[in-house]
Amino acid sequence: MKFPENLKYTQSHEWFDPATGKVGITDHAQGELGDVVYLDFAVEPGESVDAGGTVGTVESVKTVSDIYAPVSGSLKATNEAIQDKPELVNEDPYGEGWLFQLENTGDLSDGMMDATAYQKLVGIA
Repeated sequence: MKFPENLKYTQSHEWFDPATGKVGITDHAQGELGDVVYLDFAVEPGESVDAGGTVGTVESVKTVSDIYAPVSGSLKATNEAIQDKPELVNEDPYGEGWLFQLENTGDLSDGMMDATAYQKLVGIA
């Protein structure tokens, strides 16, 4: 299981790349969900979201889970590739399987963790 050091993590298992604004679900989360079969976004590009606000849902063979914004900002883009190939979320959660991109308009949330803290949260470290 991977936990890239350059990313920030949330307790709800999203990752955030401060350098690019990209957001996805963690390797741990995709493993718990099982095969991702569908993603639905409730927010359109150009709309604002608050940290902790629901951006959409991810549907897997096991369950449907909400996807939350790790920071406040404006939705810049959604990953079109995962609409046609949702399995990218399972295959490459930190690369081609990213979910959406934010233009961060605020500070990083105090609730965000580095890779070491996230590993402790999920019981890896």
